[in-house]
Amino acid sequence: MSDTINIGNTAILRTAALAPMAGVADRAYRLMCKRYGAAYVVSEMVSAKGICYSDRKTAELCTVTDEERPMAVQLFGSEPDFMAEAVKIVLDYRPDIIDINMGCPVPKVVGTGAGSALMKDIKLAADITESAVRAAGKTPVTVKIRSGWSHDSTNAPELARALEAAGAAAITVHGRTRDMFYSGESDSSIIKAVKEAVSVPVIGNGDVCSAADCVKMYEETGCDLVMIGRGSYGNPFIFRETEAKLRGGDYEPPSLETKMQVMLEHIRLILELSEKCEELAMHEARKHAAWYMNGYYGSAKFRGRCYQLSSYAEAEALAEEFIALQRSREINPQ
Repeated sequence: MSDTINIGNTAILRTAALAPMAGVADRAYRLMCKRYGAAYVVSEMVSAKGICYSDRKTAELCTVTDEERPMAVQLFGSEPDFMAEAVKIVLDYRPDIIDINMGCPVPKVVGTGAGSALMKDIKLAADITESAVRAAGKTPVTVKIRSGWSHDSTNAPELARALEAAGAAAITVHGRTRDMFYSGESDSSIIKAVKEAVSVPVIGNGDVCSAADCVKMYEETGCDLVMIGRGSYGNPFIFRETEAKLRGGDYEPPSLETKMQVMLEHIRLILELSEKCEELAMHEARKHAAWYMNGYYGSAKFRGRCYQLSSYAEAEALAEEFIALQRSREINPQ
């Protein structure tokens, strides 16, 4: 298979990309994943209408740094005119790609007619895409969808064809329906069906938690790129592991000490990029610290303590204590 795919004029390594995740994949998270091999990243979703009304967080959410490229800014909305205007505003931040969210299942988004609600109205979804494409000019517009609204309406292939006709440069498919939210198993056959239905690149997403899962998705669906979401929680190394597996290279899993060093690096980056005081910024860092400790002896207790962290010094001390516990366990197994 080719080493790269092209979305418009943007070349992307055909390894693994980081999925857009609201409340998780902020700039610090994206930078950590890029440093460990993510081929492509997407911003947290941004309200098209919010941008048009000069939302104060626009710059924070839409800024694209050179270290993050290739990167897309993801917009959500239910009105073609607002989407077009938002795209024009976002272009000032020079994203490589603009992505439209038509897959978010959360009620506050769906309730506005945006996100996965658009899967119930193919004409409106196509109109929104066409408006965005027209406003974006030479910047490619992609769309992220789910397999359907419900088990009885898995219409992703039909929707994907309409989006392609409206000018979408690529389609990302999460293999769950809206009513599944994030439970149950992602259906890779839907991703394969979308790949067979359109000629633009198709990105597969859902239940990719290891390099082996990534390879399996490529093989089962024929997709052009695989996107990793929750599998990257506390595990930016998954991108490096995936690249090694796909390229036939060697991969050495990180030691516990390395994981804790990277956790602390991640926290430092959150603090550096935050405009909040250390204590408030640490609130954002707590869940990330907890994720890095998953899968070890006594981790449940330590994860609980992560949610009490209020300073970087406390995080350092907790990491040292966690390492000491694991090493003592090796010396004196119970």
